[in-house]
Amino acid sequence: MGWAIETEPARRRGPPRVATRLGAPAPRAPAGGRGVRRRVKRVSAPRRRGTPSAARRHRCAWASREPLLSYHDSEWGQPVHDDRLLFEFLILEGMQAGLSWETVLRKRDAFRRAFVNFNPARVANFTSKDVTRLMNDEAIIRNRAKIDAAIGNAKALAVLQKESGSFDRYVWEFDDKDALSKDLKKRGFRFVGPTIVESFMQAVGIRNDHERGCYRRAELTRARATRPAR
Repeated sequence: MGWAIETEPARRRGPPRVATRLGAPAPRAPAGGRGVRRRVKRVSAPRRRGTPSAARRHRCAWASREPLLSYHDSEWGQPVHDDRLLFEFLILEGMQAGLSWETVLRKRDAFRRAFVNFNPARVANFTSKDVTRLMNDEAIIRNRAKIDAAIGNAKALAVLQKESGSFDRYVWEFDDKDALSKDLKKRGFRFVGPTIVESFMQAVGIRNDHERGCYRRAELTRARATRPAR
């Protein structure tokens, strides 16, 4: 996700209601007299057993409205193994510090434009002109410390990738937020305290912290069980 706690498929339309005698013509009045009004009983076709409608699914309590709901259903907790996307989540989690995750989600497209789709190699080469550009961009969170940290983290990531092969391989070796936070700080990353790192681990699926009873928790648990060893 997006915050240290601990965003829907199309709604299935019900089958049409049909008459008891499928395809039977409506009764007509007898010839030469007034017709007798008859009631034709209408019943619903039997419901199919299947996936419950999206509206009835039980979700984590925080996923109560958009864009949080869509993020919860399609991204939060889904295992991420792409270095670019991992970098994006790390930076966005840092940007969220002191704010709400909903605020970050609403600015996400603007962040992607401002940070060249979170391409770490390009962000690492940002200059003072880029910093000025970002500080003047009203569509993003204009916090100098967070912007400087994002650029510095891109540079630290380049070194880490050379040492570990990939950011993916590195972060998935950790299952403890304090250990990952400590190691990232040692490598020169900023805005990676335990709370931010915990949110990062939840968002990218290192931890499955969907609430018990949430349908996504069960889905992700099954996916983990059937995923081949990496």
